[in-house]
Parts: sequence; structure tokens; C-alpha cells
Amino acid sequence: MMRNMAGMVKKVQDMQARLETLQTELDSLHFSVSAGNGYVTATVTGSGALHAIKIDPRVIDQDDAEMLEDLICLAIRNAQAAASAEKARLLKDITGGLPLLPGMNLPF
Repeated sequence: MMRNMAGMVKKVQDMQARLETLQTELDSLHFSVSAGNGYVTATVTGSGALHAIKIDPRVIDQDDAEMLEDLICLAIRNAQAAASAEKARLLKDITGGLPLLPGMNLPF
């Protein structure tokens, strides 16, 4: 029984170390997604933090700021979704598809 418990503790510690490595890896990744035929591109980190916005000057219309605002929001949401999907894929590799234990959540 003690050997099984010690093995389980070791596995949890290993998983925690892998999760910390994953967090560092995700912070270094960037996901760029365009909206509106490439007029607006949002780039987020692997943890979903906004890194950059690029706007094609041809889409800037002072009479239609709402369209540009919508394109910016769409590009950001889509980039964050791409980052989230990659995070889920990487987490599944580490956990084998099992949910994380309480207290082992990544900070995002």
C-alpha cells in the first residue's frame, strides 16, 4: 500500500513539473488569426493574452468604426480560441485526458 502511495505521489509531482513546463511553453507560443479577409489580425500568447493587433489601413472608415470594432473583437476571440485549443491538446497529452487534480490548474 505504501509503495502504491509513494508511486502515486511521484506521478503527481511529475505531472506538476510537466504542467509548469507547459505553462512556460505556452507563454512563448503566439497564435495569429485574421478576420475580415485579412484586414484585422490579432496575435495572442498561448495563455490567451493579447500580444498584438494589426489593422490594414484600407479597412479604416471613419463613418463605419463599428465594423472595425467588430473585426477586432472577432480576430481576438478567434486567436484566443486557437490558443485554447492548443492548450487543451497539450494538457491532454500530459494528463491522458483526465481532469487535473484540485490545485494543479494552470493560471489561465
